[in-house]
Amino acid sequence: MSEQSSQMQQRKAQALPRGTGTLCDWYVARAENATLWDSEGNSWIDFAGGIAVLNTGHRHPRIEQAVASQLTKFTHTAFQVTPYESYVSLAERINQRVPVAGPAKTAFFTTGAEAVENAVKIARAATRRHGVIAFGNAFHGRTLMTMAMTGKVAPYKRDFGPMPASVFHARYPSTVQGITIDAAFDSLEAIFTQDIAPQDVAAIVLEPVQGEGGFHQAPVEFMVRLRDLADRHGILLIADEVQSGFARTGKLFAMEHYPVKVDLITMAKSLAGGMPLSAVSGRAAVMDAPGPGGLGGTYAGNPLAIAAAHAVLDVIEEEELCARAVELGSKLEAFLQALRQQCSAITDIRALGSMVAVEFSEAAIAQAIQKQAMEQGLLLLTCGAKGNVIRFLYPLTIPDAQFRQALEILTLIMHPTVTEVEHGAVTA
Repeated sequence: MSEQSSQMQQRKAQALPRGTGTLCDWYVARAENATLWDSEGNSWIDFAGGIAVLNTGHRHPRIEQAVASQLTKFTHTAFQVTPYESYVSLAERINQRVPVAGPAKTAFFTTGAEAVENAVKIARAATRRHGVIAFGNAFHGRTLMTMAMTGKVAPYKRDFGPMPASVFHARYPSTVQGITIDAAFDSLEAIFTQDIAPQDVAAIVLEPVQGEGGFHQAPVEFMVRLRDLADRHGILLIADEVQSGFARTGKLFAMEHYPVKVDLITMAKSLAGGMPLSAVSGRAAVMDAPGPGGLGGTYAGNPLAIAAAHAVLDVIEEEELCARAVELGSKLEAFLQALRQQCSAITDIRALGSMVAVEFSEAAIAQAIQKQAMEQGLLLLTCGAKGNVIRFLYPLTIPDAQFRQALEILTLIMHPTVTEVEHGAVTA
């Protein structure tokens, strides 16, 4: 660590609470597309994307232009006080694309957690029920309600006392974890038998592809059966697409990979290319359940973020980023499958478009690879219930040459690092 970075770390420790942990010990000074630079001129290939926020890359020219143009008009009015056309037209564009049955409506908020929390509010208003079922290893946010829905204790729930009531967790199907579709449905039936009657459940909330949980994808059969179960009991089905949305999986929304539709869908992260914006979309009759004033927020649908989101939709369409996600994801998956032949520590590879993850037998291996990659100029993130998964969240706009460079870095470090960890030569 340089002296400058060391001084910044000391300032951070004195000024910020320890709960605001950071991965890097360096500080970003500028960024462009898939590259980050620190204040000393060192660069990294960004395979983290601000945790899935930058599908369109850092500072995409179209997004910069849209935000700059809006800056010359107004930056804030609070939509529920003085509305603006761009909010309405963005809702119209999203309503045409969301995978829900029939006419849709959309409301905008600021963060992913805020979107999920409002989706629960809407579901409760529409059904006049209180119960919420989520899934193990899920991540839905850090507010009190979304913490309760998140299926992992440390670090998200630890130290924060009792969680809100009426939230229950079923098992999410996973081949690598030995959870079959039938076992997942048995856990749902157990909830109905032991915890809450189905007629008191407002919503079942799931990520079509779990994000923090390790990029596990819900099987098609599971989603079809879940839709049927929800319909039989009058329960609303909510898809949390905060991490999987906006071309990451090869579709605008991951739910487009399934032959069923949901009642509500939450989105954020790459919706606005780095600007803070989230949304809840859903069936019009469901969305209309809360009365006037029941939905909103001071910064909800900020005009700068709305302008950025319009540009994001344009870029995804014009640059064909859904197809690009499939192309890059296929290359990465093939690379990892070839590497698996030489690396017994790789226990699973999961990929849907460019939502790609590799799971290792030990968390120490994933952490050591992450550390070695950063030293070689590649920024990676881990995830999974045990922290033994590396996920890849590169911008879909990354140049081919830079993508190949990242794979070359992985080739150089993965096999020797795994060998060293297995033999106890590396401590993570």
